[in-house]
Amino acid sequence: MYYVYALKSQIDGRIYVGFTSHIQRRITEHNSGYVFSTKGYRPWKLIYQESVNSRIEARVREKYLKSGIGKELLKSISLVAQR
Repeated sequence: MYYVYALKSQIDGRIYVGFTSHIQRRITEHNSGYVFSTKGYRPWKLIYQESVNSRIEARVREKYLKSGIGKELLKSISLVAQR
């Protein structure tokens, strides 16, 4: 089982999308500064996650969420979560 997830920076609101087989461990890595691309924007809050059956499916879904339309979807989810 793999998880596709989106994190939102509590500093500037940017959204990071990734996938992993261990969601809690990966979020901890992001918030602990072990991930180069996210360490400057900590802390991160999980705003979205979904499970998929294979690594290939996870990569396809990650690419979609990183696209323009996928980012718009995540922004709208983020706005709803704030209310």
